[in-house]
Amino acid sequence: MIEIVEIPKRALAIYAHPDDPEVSAGGTLARWAQAGSEVWVLVTTLGDKGSDDPATDPRAVAKQRRDETNEAMQVLGLAGSLHLDYPDGEIEDSIEVRERIVRHVRELRPEVILCPDPTALFFGDRYINHRDHRITGLAALDAVAPASANPHYFPQHIAEGLLPHSVSQVLCSGTLAPNAWVDVAATIDLKIAAVGCHASQVGEEALWLPEVIRDRAAAAGAEVGVEFAEAFRRLEIS
Repeated sequence: MIEIVEIPKRALAIYAHPDDPEVSAGGTLARWAQAGSEVWVLVTTLGDKGSDDPATDPRAVAKQRRDETNEAMQVLGLAGSLHLDYPDGEIEDSIEVRERIVRHVRELRPEVILCPDPTALFFGDRYINHRDHRITGLAALDAVAPASANPHYFPQHIAEGLLPHSVSQVLCSGTLAPNAWVDVAATIDLKIAAVGCHASQVGEEALWLPEVIRDRAAAAGAEVGVEFAEAFRRLEIS
């Protein structure tokens, strides 16, 4: 098993939609939190288009999904969630978005960032990776390499007392080129419970959910000889 160097003191998971952190890395985030890490989640969109029912009010969907995130954060034992609140489909790797991400990185000063792998466009021949996932991953990478560590990027932060910060490593989930795995056998049930908080996406009962999550985690674990794992592409930044 390729080990992640060590459990970080502080981590920030940057994802597009309200359920993405739990689906992508919920076991890892819970494991770190149990070990004493301060773990935060940054969600870039509202999740307001999380229903294709034309009668649904996107504002109501966004409100429900925020409530679901708050519940899931408690299940995983995380420090909390932050939100950029862009409408679904309208997130861009823009100066504005990067500035806002860099601001949070400089405020929280995480050792590790987790985000979607922006290079993963297709999974097999049936799934196109959501644009919001790819753009959020790209914006997160652009924010930490090199912007957050360089005082000449967004110098207004310096005047506010937010000093440059170097992230040690980035873990990209949803990757086609994994090189690091986290054993999540001890926290797989917490991941299932946290994903289940997102009833707007998985349904109220979600009887199918435990099997699907365990099967995916078992497949990742089989690559490295553990029962359940989450796989990442690890990038050493500094």
